[in-house]
Amino acid sequence: MGMTSTARPSAGQFVRYQFGAVLPEDLREWVREDLVGPGATGRYVARFVVPPLPIFALLFFVPGPWWLSLGMIVLLLVPLAYFCIGLSTVYRRHRLAVHGLDPELVHERADRAESAMRADYERRHRA
Repeated sequence: MGMTSTARPSAGQFVRYQFGAVLPEDLREWVREDLVGPGATGRYVARFVVPPLPIFALLFFVPGPWWLSLGMIVLLLVPLAYFCIGLSTVYRRHRLAVHGLDPELVHERADRAESAMRADYERRHRA
């Protein structure tokens, strides 16, 4: 996953974490990296899109043309992706809060980029 912390959850802790459990305090840095580190959004989307894939595969066994099954999958996948991406910030802020971390960390990358852009602007346009 590209996490920098050496403390990682056990397999059981990881599965429980995927279902919303709170990890112990010694894994707080891992949680922080998981929710706001590089690739956090991709991991978040995968957690919501991958589990229903077997159900989507079962739709290909529905009698009828293949495009009908594909259409049913698209009709389920589009709203799933829409709400998943739309609620990403809300969900990640909540997960940070329940683990005792600052929910504003979700905006950390954007804040750093804005600060760098402001510094660059001020450097170029000093009076």
